[in-house]
Order: sequence, then C-alpha cells, then structure tokens
Amino acid sequence: MAVQTISAEHAAATLTSFDAIIDARSPTEFDDDHLPGAVNWPTLDDDERRIVGTEHKQVSAFDARKQGAVLIARRIADLLEAHTLDKPKSWRPLVYCWRGGKRSGTLAWFLDQIGFRTHSIDGGYKAFRVQVRDQLDALPAGLAFTVIAGKTGSGKTRMLQALLARGAQVLDLEHLAQHRGSILGALPGRPQPSQKRFEMQVWDALRGFTPERPVFVESESRKIGARQVPEALLARMRQHGQCIVLNLSDAARVQLLLHEYAFYTHDAPLFCRHLESLVEFQGRDTVSRWQTMADGGRWAEVFLDLMQLHYDPLYVRSMQRNFATTRSREMVLNDGNEASMASAAATMAP
Repeated sequence: MAVQTISAEHAAATLTSFDAIIDARSPTEFDDDHLPGAVNWPTLDDDERRIVGTEHKQVSAFDARKQGAVLIARRIADLLEAHTLDKPKSWRPLVYCWRGGKRSGTLAWFLDQIGFRTHSIDGGYKAFRVQVRDQLDALPAGLAFTVIAGKTGSGKTRMLQALLARGAQVLDLEHLAQHRGSILGALPGRPQPSQKRFEMQVWDALRGFTPERPVFVESESRKIGARQVPEALLARMRQHGQCIVLNLSDAARVQLLLHEYAFYTHDAPLFCRHLESLVEFQGRDTVSRWQTMADGGRWAEVFLDLMQLHYDPLYVRSMQRNFATTRSREMVLNDGNEASMASAAATMAP
C-alpha cells in the first residue's frame, strides 16, 4: 500500500468521503484558513517553522531539511501517539500542508506505513485554494437567490434565522464574516476571519445548496466589515435574484436595534469612537450631537437619528443602484419579534 495522491479538484469534490482531514501546517497557518472540517496536526509549530525557514535562507536548503527532519520526526511521534492509537485499520485520512511537500508527505508516509488508507492533496492547500476561487466564480450561476432587503433595523438577520429554522436554504454572509455590515457592525470579542477563511466558508456553504430550491440571503454591499463578498456571488444576487423587502415602523426598528446592539449601551465610549468614522459623511456637529446622546444614555434617540439621517438614505441609494431591475415585493411586519418573523418565514418557505 502507498499514499494515494489526489488532485485538488478531486479533493474538493470528495471531502466528505474521508474519515479525517488533517492539516499538517503550523497553528498560525491553520487559523488563517483551512479546509472545511480539517483538524490541525502541526508537524512544525510556529517557532519551529520560523527556525527552519531562517536556516533555509541564511545557511542552505540542505541544512534546513536536516533540521526540519529532526523536528518533524519528533513531532510526528507525539501526533501518532495522541491521535491514532484508537483508529481502526480502515480509517481513511486526507493529509495536506501548504504545497503538499515535506510536512504532509512525511506525516502521510508514517500513516501509510502503519496501514491506514492515506491520501494527500497534490499541491496542498495552495492548489485547493485555487479550486475554491475558481468555484466561487462558477457556483453562484447555478443557484436562485431570494434577497432579503430592508432598512437598518428591519430584522433581515432575524428573518434568515427564522427561515433556517424552517429548513430553508440560507446563506448568512454576516455570520460567516463575523460582522453586521455597518460602521457599527463589529461584534465585541469576535474578530473577523481572514479573507481566505471567509471565502472558504462561503464556498463550503454554496457547494451544499440544492439548485432546485431558493437560497435566501441578505442584501449586502461589496464589503462586510473588512471582508470582500465574492464578486460573482454579488452579481448573481443583484442581477438575477428576487427581493423581499421587509417593512417595519421606525418605532419597531428602534426597539430591534436596542436589542441587537445592547452591548453598546454598556460601553458608550466604544460607540462614540465608532461614530468618529461618520464625521466625513455627516459632519462634526451631527456626530458630536450623537455622541452627546450616547453619553447621556439616550439610546432610542440616537438610534432613531442615525437611522433617519444616515442609514435610511444609504439604503435607498443602494437599492436604486443595485436592485433597480430586480423583481421585488414588500412584506410588512408589525414588529421584529420571533413570532412575527416565524409567521413571515412560513409564507416565504412554506
């Protein structure tokens, strides 16, 4: 038996057929991005990788390989002891590293020598990443998107959650991006993923959808926080989707925002710092007035003012620019409560 090397394209199509997907790269590389469902078995940790890389540059490739072999051999012994002693002979792992070279090759060889049905990816993560980018360009064309639109505070995210609870196909881009998509949309204690990680998660979601059923998605701008929405997906949503526009009263929208952004009410200085980004759009006097409201605990007032003066005009311009030719219908909601969302979701995804 020998390690079977498969193409990145084949790996992308058969990921779920493996018992484990093993990323042999360092923890930092893994955290930046990894294949869906992968576990990290680092054959070199971050410091060791740096040491070997420095030796490769400053001494020689041969000396770096010797040093790397020593470090990798020691690490693999620990990995095998920690993770394989309970595995049956039929266990079928897929192993990869950055380019399918020494790190994954050595680990895969040991697994193969034990007797496991081991596979590796030709070209490693780098080749797989090319497949992901190519498929992000192609996959949206085969799907029918229903775009949930509405002014800030209309409950678009809540509607997606209600639709998901009914078993509908939902692409929650803000959840994947860990950001609510506005200047105030950063989530406390939850940093955004890297652009690569965001794209990998979007790809993983898209490939799991059934073309015969609609995919519900929130109307988005090109960027969600610092993350760029894949261009082909954005174009498909805007040019070929259909829109459902949620309509709530201003009072109901304020109540929803007070709940969704409650963390700001406990950290007015953070809220005021974020408002600084709006000075170039609204002017110093207006932003200072909002900051004074926040400092005084007048949260309902500041949210209403922000909606009417900043976010609502932005929304109108965005819809006119991006969804002017898109089929749309309005859905009026009494409030943003769970029961209202569930009732509305039942009409969209019966």
